[in-house]
Amino acid sequence: MTHVAEHCIAGPLLRRAIRPRRVASARARPRCRDRRWPEVAAALVSLRAARRCSVRIVDADCGSGALLLCAVRYARALGFTAIEARGIDDTPALVGRARASAMVLHDAAIGITFEKGDLVRALDEEADFPADIVMWHGCAGCSAEEVQAVACAGHRLIADPVVVA
Repeated sequence: MTHVAEHCIAGPLLRRAIRPRRVASARARPRCRDRRWPEVAAALVSLRAARRCSVRIVDADCGSGALLLCAVRYARALGFTAIEARGIDDTPALVGRARASAMVLHDAAIGITFEKGDLVRALDEEADFPADIVMWHGCAGCSAEEVQAVACAGHRLIADPVVVA
């Protein structure tokens, strides 16, 4: 006669086997190497703390889209239910890479586009319905028209931090 206990998984092993996976906490920020990331994350947290459910983010001069994709994923982790994101760059190869990276996002709450185009013209379109967050590298030699277009494109502008040498 065999005992039932001999055919069962041991107690500690059973607990490990059925332990649910930990869900990523909204407080655990994704890793992003861009120097603007801390400010972007803080802006998203403050919008969510204000009970916002939707957010619009524009990344002017987005490059391969890494910062914008990181922001979109973090916004979703915070609980935003409608996320509209737009990346603009004038380099076709980088826009192609950004689009390819965005293809892995399969979430109905996220609408993301990357487009090649003139920065000033694209940001002038944004001025009619300003975004919540505009991310921009900024530049020392920019024209007044470009600076004006960026300033009018959104409610909060996040540019590269100024490094004093």
